[in-house]
Amino acid sequence: MSLRSRAMKISLASFPFRGALLAASVVLLTAGAQAADGLPDYQPRMNVTGVLRSCGNPQMAALLQRWQAGFKHFHPDVQFTDDLKSSASGMYNLDMRTADFALMGRAIFPYERYGVYERSWVYPAELEVATGSAEALHKSPALAILVHDSNPLAHLSVRELDRIFGAERGGGWNALTWDASVARTPKDDVRTWGQLGLTGEWASRPIHVYGAAGLGAGAITFFQTRVFGGAETWNEDLREYADRGQMLADLAKDPLGLAYAPIAYAGPGVKALALGETPAGPFVSLNRESVAARTYPLHRPVYVYYTRDNANTELTPTLGDPRVKEFLRYIVSQQGQHDVAAEGSYLPLTTAAARAQLQKLDSTEIPPEHRFMEN
Repeated sequence: MSLRSRAMKISLASFPFRGALLAASVVLLTAGAQAADGLPDYQPRMNVTGVLRSCGNPQMAALLQRWQAGFKHFHPDVQFTDDLKSSASGMYNLDMRTADFALMGRAIFPYERYGVYERSWVYPAELEVATGSAEALHKSPALAILVHDSNPLAHLSVRELDRIFGAERGGGWNALTWDASVARTPKDDVRTWGQLGLTGEWASRPIHVYGAAGLGAGAITFFQTRVFGGAETWNEDLREYADRGQMLADLAKDPLGLAYAPIAYAGPGVKALALGETPAGPFVSLNRESVAARTYPLHRPVYVYYTRDNANTELTPTLGDPRVKEFLRYIVSQQGQHDVAAEGSYLPLTTAAARAQLQKLDSTEIPPEHRFMEN
């Protein structure tokens, strides 16, 4: 443990906080410090001046303000203008060149790539800048898999979720590419509890599946991407809810129900299952530690998107505005990830994830979709 982490623990312990508050604070601060301590300090590569324009998710406003304040310590002459209306507006502003980068609480949908792609033949650049929350609503929370309290099941896998919630399909969307490798047939469907290993009176009982209302044609949700491989076909008996609080209230009355939702919507009468990648496990419970470590399979990243072309639709030598990339290097640095921990709802990137994002920023390799057009 770093000296910074130990100092945080000593400082917290010296005050008469209640036990639960002390424990929660220690988890927040030490997890944030440990995530960032393996990262390099931010060292400016250039002097950034002028105005950087942001757009996108308003839920990330407090986090963005921390990043901006930290960056201005190194670049006092930089200015920021923010237009944070929604994640849905983020890509439109990049398309129209009215923003330099977009904060997104979700990955962009396939069709949101078209505007930038059609002008430059490259997708918008995607950078993970934090991990979504474990519980906080509207902060890209992890998804829990929930059943009635009386259900004897203890865990499921992502592979089994696909077989339960999904249906026959010819493939799924990977960006703007149709991926036939995730195709499957009806024989892969799981529709009864017995198919998940439950016995006795449970064996022949049907699984009642509950989920969020569809977002419309072309909108591939995180659940579809992570569980279905980007496919659009659902279990034919899916019970869709716009109100997820009501959905879980109904689940509490249905012993045969199975739902996915942020854990904050859960009330009495339901329980969350541990999750693994495959039926062989290992299985991980949803909590702040497992989401921060990204060992819980349905954790959610949050993103910044930016464009790689100039006003003439030509790829820049640095594959993006160097001023934007300098700001993003700060965000993914030790200082920027400590800012995430201090914000309190979002979680810092793991060291491995953050280093991977820094490598993306430094890369000048031509994106594969552009090379395809050249051929």
